[in-house]
Amino acid sequence: MGNYRNTRHHKGPRELVTGGEWIYGRNPVEEALAAGRRTASEIVLPPAFPDEDDQIRRIRDEAHSRRLVVRTMERDQLDKLTRFGHHQGVALKTTGYPYIGFDELVQSASDDENALVLILDHLEDPQNVGSILRTACAVGATGVVIPEDRACGITPAAVRASAGGAEHIRVAHVVNLPRAMEELKEAGLWFTGLDWGEDAKTYTKIDFRGKVGLVVGAEGKGISRLVREKCDFIAELPMPGGFESLNAGVAAAVAMYEIVRQRG
Repeated sequence: MGNYRNTRHHKGPRELVTGGEWIYGRNPVEEALAAGRRTASEIVLPPAFPDEDDQIRRIRDEAHSRRLVVRTMERDQLDKLTRFGHHQGVALKTTGYPYIGFDELVQSASDDENALVLILDHLEDPQNVGSILRTACAVGATGVVIPEDRACGITPAAVRASAGGAEHIRVAHVVNLPRAMEELKEAGLWFTGLDWGEDAKTYTKIDFRGKVGLVVGAEGKGISRLVREKCDFIAELPMPGGFESLNAGVAAAVAMYEIVRQRG
């Protein structure tokens, strides 16, 4: 249990948003505190009650043990603070997302005979990005690579969509995706892109054993030409229902669990 006497309590709408960002939602906040990769400074929680929810109690205890500033806030104020995200009455002020260096990710992939690296080719929807990070965390992926421009970064909305999984998976920012793929190939990875075309095979026909890179294209646009040219294989998901569009997060999850199945 934390030392309540050393915790400062504040009540009111005053916002101290000078640098850093607000993560919101019960699971994202709990996972951010558990992962310990960010430096937190303050937290917004509902008023304390003797019979409060177990998860809120765990978060409150952790906040006290870390001596965070604890605040209560009216719902409309918290709505504005989190840009009307689904906050569940909880928000945590932290430093920005802790991206890792790309060289570190390459080294990890080189050392792991079952490496799995996700390449997100200019995805712009934080819901898709968060969904992919959540699954990548669940299957134990080595890491994720995203471009620095024209793409959704690991924003609070993406963290929320990942249910906090983003706090545990390693993500690297790169300037040039094709060049990053070349470096990962030198580390032993074979890349499969999720796309359609005459060169595509059904995803279950791809050999996903060994070191694997999985490329997920942007919503509506698919994989860009230069990134596609770096793929060793193209995999498609059958759609016998005739509906020719599948959410990027869902498609990535199906492919990741095929990788798990083959390795199992």
